[in-house]
Amino acid sequence: MPVTYCRVSSAAQKPDLKNQRRVLEDFGAGLDLRRNKFVALMDRIEARQVSHLIIAHKDRLVRFGFSWFERFCAEHGTELLVLNNELLSPEQEMVQDVLTIVHCFSVRLYGLRNYRKRNGALAEDVRK
Repeated sequence: MPVTYCRVSSAAQKPDLKNQRRVLEDFGAGLDLRRNKFVALMDRIEARQVSHLIIAHKDRLVRFGFSWFERFCAEHGTELLVLNNELLSPEQEMVQDVLTIVHCFSVRLYGLRNYRKRNGALAEDVRK
């Protein structure tokens, strides 16, 4: 059974999610695109239940370690097809990796700040 996987990093990229889905639907008409959990996808691939995995971009599947995931798919009988497989120089790839790391940590810091604000407000309510 073929599976497609779409993902965006932020709400601002939602239009890209729609575009990814449209491209994948056009490419593989009739495929079920409602995959909620990445872990469930990994489990299905490991169980050899996925014959083909079709994605729009490499980084929509995993941020890092794409070559490992590609190998994992091959070892478990899943053909991985990337529709937009742009070739980057090692320098460009490294810059993208660094930017991704910075983005991931900035999102975590922002989430931590919101968590502290909520907990601070809760602590004030309890003291009252």
